[in-house]
Amino acid sequence: MSTTTSPSPPLPSHSSNKLRNSSPIFHSRSFKRKDFSIRCESENSQRWTVGCVSGTDPIHIILKPPSIPMASSAALASAVKNSKRVCLFYCNEMKDLAERIASQNDSIELRSITWRTFDVYLIPTKFRTFEDGFPNLFISNAHGIRGQHVAFLASFSSPGVIFEQLSVIYALPKLFVSSFTLVLPFFPTGTSERMEDEGDVATAFTLARILSNTPVPRGGPTSLVIFDIHALQERFYFGDNILPCFESGIPLLLKRLQQLPDSDNISIAFPDDGAWKRFHKQLQHFPMIVCAKVREGDQRIVRIKEGDVNGHHVVIVDDLVQSGGTLTECQKVLAKHGAQKISAYVTHGIFPNRSWQRFNHDEGGSPENGMSYFWITDSCPRTVKEVKDKKPFEVLSLAAPIAAALQI
Repeated sequence: MSTTTSPSPPLPSHSSNKLRNSSPIFHSRSFKRKDFSIRCESENSQRWTVGCVSGTDPIHIILKPPSIPMASSAALASAVKNSKRVCLFYCNEMKDLAERIASQNDSIELRSITWRTFDVYLIPTKFRTFEDGFPNLFISNAHGIRGQHVAFLASFSSPGVIFEQLSVIYALPKLFVSSFTLVLPFFPTGTSERMEDEGDVATAFTLARILSNTPVPRGGPTSLVIFDIHALQERFYFGDNILPCFESGIPLLLKRLQQLPDSDNISIAFPDDGAWKRFHKQLQHFPMIVCAKVREGDQRIVRIKEGDVNGHHVVIVDDLVQSGGTLTECQKVLAKHGAQKISAYVTHGIFPNRSWQRFNHDEGGSPENGMSYFWITDSCPRTVKEVKDKKPFEVLSLAAPIAAALQI
């Protein structure tokens, strides 16, 4: 430490103690003539200013933190200014996810809709439901969203809730909004995308056509955000009035895998070629195992097509799970070939009829009977409520990627 001083009275002992005990810790000081002007550098290379007022006893020392550089201040102000303010509406089923999305960004403001679906008269006139059971819906503060960016968080978990949400989806863009974004994390008819026999109805195409008729807001076509759609060719089912934006939950899985104690011993398994085609590019830095279904008599058996299993923590990756039959068969064959641990990830945990109950937790040493982890996202809120705090299940929230998608 180098010091240059002018003749001045020494600092009182209690003042120097005060300086030594201040945060941050100082490594160098420079003293200049006339009163005291001290420049100090802290451990993080930031410069603090210490002003000393002489002529009093004791000397008063004023410690001033470093000022934010003008460029940084301008960048911060610009980021706040350029952040798109979004009014986010949501269906009742998605309330928890909507609140998590709003907590990600101060520019996202939650707005409410009055959903009335019961066959009773709740409030005279304006808010009553019709005796035939059809909903009477009300968008709160409709005038207040004029010229605003508006989004709706939907869940088509059953055919019974689709009509009321479509009514809102068709109404919001017509309220003179600047832009409209529809967030439908799980596209429920995605597995019915093709016709194999004459008479089969491709309901994925039907739902895509319905959504494509969403009215065009003032700013242009509606944006549709979907996560890990079952078949990539379904992007071509949508018309020109809607712009599908396909996102993925795989980055959430990657982040979680990095946190595991055995993250350097993980291999990724795909239950079939379809899952490999969808996800292998996002997971290409992991060793991969590809399984396949083969027919033996009247049965379809899962076999390992390629890849090394022995001694690895194998994570089975797919876009969705329903009954879980394919995953359990894949689990058995992986355990048979020497997997040390077996876990699974699916973006959409549908689990009809509580089929999640067939998956047990492996606390160590029994990968053929249980899974170390089973990760799902909160795209299917009913499942999230059922498996909450039940091992091996963990929920990875889509809140952050949805909040980011709303800023596009």
